[in-house]
Amino acid sequence: MILDSRLEGDSYYITDLALCQVRLHHNAAFPWVLLTPQRPSLCEIIDLTPEDQHTLMQEIAFVSQIMRQVFEPKKLNIAALGNIVPQLHIHIIARYETDAAWPHPVWNSGITSAYTDPEKQEKIGLLKKAFAKTL
Repeated sequence: MILDSRLEGDSYYITDLALCQVRLHHNAAFPWVLLTPQRPSLCEIIDLTPEDQHTLMQEIAFVSQIMRQVFEPKKLNIAALGNIVPQLHIHIIARYETDAAWPHPVWNSGITSAYTDPEKQEKIGLLKKAFAKTL
């Protein structure tokens, strides 16, 4: 799979699952991961084979459980937009009533924060540890 340069530049590698690569989104304002199916030239979920669609749903559920376990959010937001980056990718975002965008969507909220290197390494470490326990 060739990852769109914008996805690569906006995220940090966590792990590979059977279908998707999991990456931490660079916006530190929200615990946020991306799942990108490792198949070429996909824009929509319907571009996947039926088997891969099933696997994708399983991986979304699996990663959502990891996000719930690690970050204990009030709500998980799950979306596949692709309006700016057409390569198929799914956002899973942990949300809290205390986050700056609550209860509105994070998109176009203007709420952004950059990870310091120690913060980034801590989040990546937490996620990798959670995945290692279950994979």
